[in-house]
Amino acid sequence: MFYQNTRGLHWNIKGDKFFELHLKFEELYNDLLLKVDEVAERILTLGATPLHTFEDYKNIAIIQCVKNVSDGKQGVQTILEAFETIIMKQRELLSLSADVEDEGTNALMSDYISEQEKLVWMYSSFLNK
Repeated sequence: MFYQNTRGLHWNIKGDKFFELHLKFEELYNDLLLKVDEVAERILTLGATPLHTFEDYKNIAIIQCVKNVSDGKQGVQTILEAFETIIMKQRELLSLSADVEDEGTNALMSDYISEQEKLVWMYSSFLNK
């Protein structure tokens, strides 16, 4: 849901920060696409099957779908709220993977958290938070 929301923000952004945010949202959705693939491959490595249909995503999503957001500040706020949820879930996975000594998942989540905390700082700075 986060990935698709970010694509929508990229497509629909308007206003004086269009060029800056259009590029940033594109960078973000490209990064999210890679992360989705890495997580799916990690799930397969562990012997399970990753969910892969829009119906699955809609049924389990914690992040809500946003539609037709064109205001830059609202878009950035949407990104920050999604990161808050994602990072919380990643920390839960980090704890679980540490408990079962799953170093592969642990390393993946740790790397994601570090990268995304920096993005939270940057997007927050954009909003003067």
